[in-house]
Amino acid sequence: MNQTTHRRLRVLVALTAALVVGLVFVACGDDDETTTGATSGGELTEMTDATLVLDFLPNGVHAGIYQAVESGYYEENNINLRIIQPTSTADTLKLIDAGKAEFGIADGIDVGNQIVEGRDAKGIMALLERPPGGLITLAKSGIEDPKELEGKTVGVTGVPSDNAILETVVSDAGGDPENIDVVTIGFNGVQNLENEKVDAFTGFVSADGVQVEEDGEEIEAFPLDEWGGPSYPGLVVFSTQEKIDAEPALMQAFVSATIKGYEDAFDDPKAAVEALVNANPGTEEGLAEATFDAYQPLFEGDASTYGEFVEENIEALSEFMVENELAEDEITPDRYGTNEFVEGEG
Repeated sequence: MNQTTHRRLRVLVALTAALVVGLVFVACGDDDETTTGATSGGELTEMTDATLVLDFLPNGVHAGIYQAVESGYYEENNINLRIIQPTSTADTLKLIDAGKAEFGIADGIDVGNQIVEGRDAKGIMALLERPPGGLITLAKSGIEDPKELEGKTVGVTGVPSDNAILETVVSDAGGDPENIDVVTIGFNGVQNLENEKVDAFTGFVSADGVQVEEDGEEIEAFPLDEWGGPSYPGLVVFSTQEKIDAEPALMQAFVSATIKGYEDAFDDPKAAVEALVNANPGTEEGLAEATFDAYQPLFEGDASTYGEFVEENIEALSEFMVENELAEDEITPDRYGTNEFVEGEG
């Protein structure tokens, strides 16, 4: 797929997503219309409607979810799951906070930000155990160490955590972030790098970096947790504390089905990617396969069980956020997320 076609597809999907999100606000506006067959404990007693808001357009990182859908795991757990795509990261956070959807997926730092801002967000499982973020540059640039970005131009999206990633990676290499020309480029890092408008950009190594490689360019990447940053849950499935307390059986059912889908995906990645593509015909299969492969080391990290929150990693994330002025106060692991549903599945 050439770049022009790829961009047109992205625009089309984004417009479709905007319409769907708008419909969700209307459809989910009355909580009394949702069928909730939750018991006070383990299982759902009847089919229950629930909505999952993704963090971005469907891609390889979501393959386990679509495997679970295709295999009927959500239905077996009495969940009638609707999956929608956000028009931006902020949409996911807003929908969950407003009670318009039961589940969302977001970057681990974004979930932390919701908590420190006094919102009710709380993680129920880690989709990725390690952060996918870092600095990405072209191999042909000859930059083999983040320190060599001094005097160069680096693009960031404008999200505060991007600056923290840049400063951490460069400082860990012995460089001075003050000597870097930082420009805000939104989410156009791939295009700006390929057009050589920037020498590097902050992005998801396992997604943006793979996109660059699929476009025919070799990259050099500097992942955050390999260059001075913490290892923390890069993507988190979250809900609200209120909904977790009120509907624990729904939470357990969702986590159980999702874990089973990812276990299948780890065993047979090709089948999981095919499930993703079947549900999202605009998704390029080759790119989805490449991104799933790139995410593989991040799915389980150092967790003893897939999906669990590792206490020391949450503490490291909290310290990182405070040190980089992304939060005023640290977040305790039990406030950030719960392992009760991952452990319940085990």
